[in-house]
Amino acid sequence: MNPSVELSPAPDRAPDVEDDFTGGPDPRLWVPHYLPHWTTPDRSAARYRETAGGLELLIDADQPDWRPEDAPLRVSNLQTGTYSGPAGSRRGTHRHRANGLVVRTPTPTRLLWAPSAGRAEITVSATRDPGCMLAAWLVGIEHDDETAAGEICVFEIDAAAIGATTTARTGIKAHHDPGLTTDMSEVRLPFDATTPHTWTVVWGRGETVIGCEGKVLRRIPQSPGYPLFLMVDLFEIGAPGGTYPKAAVVHRVRGWESSL
Repeated sequence: MNPSVELSPAPDRAPDVEDDFTGGPDPRLWVPHYLPHWTTPDRSAARYRETAGGLELLIDADQPDWRPEDAPLRVSNLQTGTYSGPAGSRRGTHRHRANGLVVRTPTPTRLLWAPSAGRAEITVSATRDPGCMLAAWLVGIEHDDETAAGEICVFEIDAAAIGATTTARTGIKAHHDPGLTTDMSEVRLPFDATTPHTWTVVWGRGETVIGCEGKVLRRIPQSPGYPLFLMVDLFEIGAPGGTYPKAAVVHRVRGWESSL
């Protein structure tokens, strides 16, 4: 982190969306499934529980892999929208495989929060549970154009990268958008990321700024210019093992939409 570069302040108005997860995830904002169109509901459904400080995302011992073809991979995710084509088609948000990916569970187009430019603040506590990763992304929905598929990776934090300091990944992933260039890098946070901390992303007008705890981490001269929905997720990557449930906490999310 660069302690000399402060993030711009939040807009001087109430957020367009805000959730502290009192009473669970707000159904007006969140779909508690991970890309449900590429799999089946029993595999995409998030496991979670309410806590005094927010929502604890869980990986349970009996939780199935998200897709058999991607095993071992288990995930509990919240996302602010859905989109897919009909069953058997290859149309849907976040085509993570080049081949063999088809819609198994058709999902309606729901844009609960999907700005083309804006600001998001995500307060989390990551996990040291072995094999886990906590992440937040803004992904192109692809409902109007399959090339509108870029991703802002706000953060990816592997459990193994957490200690007195923490290493995280952050940046832009082009995926199927020919107008973007993948630009990812590792950043060092001068604290243990299992403690509550806030990530901020501001994007639009050809620039993406990603920061943490009020300081700028990256300023990238590109940004997706189409609707993105937010995903916050806990993954277990690799063979099951250790103690369950594995858990990380989402304390609060706020978001503002901006005009391009």
